[in-house]
Amino acid sequence: MEQKLNILIVSDDPVLRQQLQTIAENTEENVLAATTIDAIREMNREIRDIVIMTQPEMDIAIDLVQSIRQINQSVLVIFIAQQTDFVLLRNMMRAGVDEFFVFPEETSLFTSRFPTTVKNYAIQKESKKSDASLMSFGRGRGQILSLYSGKGGSGKSVIASVLAQTLKLESTAEVILIDLNGQFGGIESMFSIESNRSIADLLPVIEELNESHIRNVSKTEQNSKLEILVSPIDAEVAETLGEEFVAKLLRTSRRAFDYVIVDLPSSLNGSVITAMEESDKIFYVLTPDTPALRVLKHYEQLSTRIGMNLVGKMEVILNCIAKENELQQKDLKHVFRYPIAATLRKDIKGLQPFINKGEPVRKVMKERKLIPFAKDVRKFSREILKQ
Repeated sequence: MEQKLNILIVSDDPVLRQQLQTIAENTEENVLAATTIDAIREMNREIRDIVIMTQPEMDIAIDLVQSIRQINQSVLVIFIAQQTDFVLLRNMMRAGVDEFFVFPEETSLFTSRFPTTVKNYAIQKESKKSDASLMSFGRGRGQILSLYSGKGGSGKSVIASVLAQTLKLESTAEVILIDLNGQFGGIESMFSIESNRSIADLLPVIEELNESHIRNVSKTEQNSKLEILVSPIDAEVAETLGEEFVAKLLRTSRRAFDYVIVDLPSSLNGSVITAMEESDKIFYVLTPDTPALRVLKHYEQLSTRIGMNLVGKMEVILNCIAKENELQQKDLKHVFRYPIAATLRKDIKGLQPFINKGEPVRKVMKERKLIPFAKDVRKFSREILKQ
């Protein structure tokens, strides 16, 4: 069965947006419509093959096209202008637009040509299947992997730190670990980081945020060269980092790094939900006990109410697996509808010395003796790298 193309329509004019959506849906491909302000978020959520973009009211068309191209270099961009303007045409083509139409004069031309355009793109995409990894991953399209648990004490922060360190040691990828826990942080203690700088220092430059700004604030772990952005250990400062800040931080990090590992707090607010929406994967850390399952159920219900679709996006990490547990993995497989991404053994004896000393669990790529927990995380990280 051939996989359908993903078409995104970007327009602030509801009438024109609906008109373009009707034309696009006749191709029987997957079609989604969004406003200009939501365009980048939708591009980050899922790879879009074709973007139909109408001329925005504000003079941001060139920046928007360039941002879309940064996220997916293989995207086909079609620009719909309000009038014939050769200067605009030249500038948009330079920015990365593939086709240019003027509405309403060329509406019938676009309608007749669009099915052929879609068919040609599908043929081209099929011929490049051997290079599919280049289309979905590369500079400018890093993966945002968020770790979350609605129940405190699940081991989420420990897993996030060891996973980020392992990904860095097991590959040549650029990796950054971002602590969004806010009030009290936590990641810094696992790497013995002592710094007056935190994620809050990016607030003054958030509008023009780039890779240099991030690297100036992040700390580099000396063994693996993992970049770490610690959270401000101040509740009042943390509250100033709103949804827009989180969205811009993650989008910039995605362009600069191959893997962005995000440690999320257990409490749900606008910033946390924004981070989840920006993420490619949400790994829900679950301990095998009844209270944890109950919290997971509440999280599912809340996600449904706020319109956040978890199917296909969320996977479960089973932590603290042991023979004496109330529930075993075989019992849990039929309880929830999300795939199990990893199972991590209970390893208090192995982990505790590292946590007490503030030392990273992994330091070099080929270590002679790894504790059971580290072996399980290494197996998990290698599965991520394969994808």
